[in-house]
Amino acid sequence: MSRRIGLLLALSLTAAGLSVPAVPAAASTCGAVQTNWTAQATPHAAPEGLLNAYSDTGKGWTGADSTYSVPLPGGRTAWVFSDTFLGPVNPDGTRPTTTPFLNNSFVIQQGTKLKTVTGGTATNPTALVPPPSNGWYWFGAAQTSHAGRDLDVVALRFEKTGTGQWDWRWASNYLARFDSTTFKLKSLTPIPSAANVQWSGWLLRDGGYTYVYGVEDLGAAKYQHVARVRGDDLTAKPWEYWTGSGWSSDETASARVLQGVANEHSVTRWSDGYLLVTHDTNELFSKRVLGYFSCSPTGPWVKPVELYQTPETGGNIITYNSHDHPDLRRGTSLQVSYNVNSLVSDELYGDVSIYRPRFVSVTLAAAK
Repeated sequence: MSRRIGLLLALSLTAAGLSVPAVPAAASTCGAVQTNWTAQATPHAAPEGLLNAYSDTGKGWTGADSTYSVPLPGGRTAWVFSDTFLGPVNPDGTRPTTTPFLNNSFVIQQGTKLKTVTGGTATNPTALVPPPSNGWYWFGAAQTSHAGRDLDVVALRFEKTGTGQWDWRWASNYLARFDSTTFKLKSLTPIPSAANVQWSGWLLRDGGYTYVYGVEDLGAAKYQHVARVRGDDLTAKPWEYWTGSGWSSDETASARVLQGVANEHSVTRWSDGYLLVTHDTNELFSKRVLGYFSCSPTGPWVKPVELYQTPETGGNIITYNSHDHPDLRRGTSLQVSYNVNSLVSDELYGDVSIYRPRFVSVTLAAAK
C-alpha cells in the first residue's frame, strides 16, 4: 500500500520512423463536439452496493484500486484491480494488520455473485502476476482477445532502485494473458516501453483497430499518448503511434495529445464522436472528474465538462483514476468509477470502507 501512496505523493513533484499520412482530426466537424453538453450525476450507482456488501463479508476481496471491467463470455464480468486487500474484516469494520495484501487481482461477477481470483492458494494467496525479484506489477486496461478465449491485461512493471521507501520507479510495459475461463496466467509478453509512456490507460476497439491510450507521467504533468494495433491482439501486429498528424512505426515519435489526464482514464464512442473521461490532474489531488470530446479517437480533445466532484476528497483522503465503464452504460448515462485512498495507510486498516471504488451515474444532455 505504501508504494501506491508514494506514487500519489509523487504527483506533487516535477519529475522518428516512417510516417503514414493521415488526415488530422478537425475540432468541430461532428455533433459530439458541436454540442454544448451538461452533466447530471447520481452517486452510489451499481455495482457499488454489490461490491461493498461483498467486501463486508471478508470472504475474499475487501478493497482495491484501478477498477477496470471487461465483459466475458457467459454473461460474466471481470473486475480488474491493482493493489488489493483480502479478508477477513473485523465486526467493527476494521482490518487486521495481518490481512493479505496483493498487487493485482480479479473479481469475477456473474449476476449478483462475486468470486475473488488470485494466484497462489487459499491459505497462501499471491498476486495473479507474481512479482519479479526486484519489484511488482500493477494492472492497467484490459480486454478479451481470440473470440473471448483470452483475457488480456496490460501489466506495468515497477522496480526498486534502492532501500528507501520512495526508491522505486516504473520500468516497462507487459501484456499479461489469462485464460478467460480458468484465469490461469498463460503468458507475460513485453510490449513497447521505449518512449517513457505507460501504455495502460485505456483500450478502445474501433474500426478494425485496438487503440491503446498511454500516459507519459512526469509527476506534476501527465500527457496522453495514443497508439494502435490492427485487430485485438496487442502482441500479434506492429504498433503504430500517433504523431499529431499521422501514424509512425517509431514509438519515440508519439505525440503528446492532452495534458492533465490521469494514469487511468477512458475513451469511448459518444454520439457521432468520442468521449474522454478522466480525473483532472492539472491540480494536485483534485476532486474534479472531467469529460472531453473529439471527432477522432486521437483527439484533439476539446470542450471539457465537469462531470462530478468527488465528495470524499479532503484531509488525508484522496480520489483518483476515474473512468467510464461502457459495458455498463445505459443510453446517455455513463457509469463512472473512481478510486478512494488515504495518505495515511493506518486509516485503511481502521476503516475497510475507505479503500473501495465508488460509482457514479452521469447523464449527459445537450444544453438548452
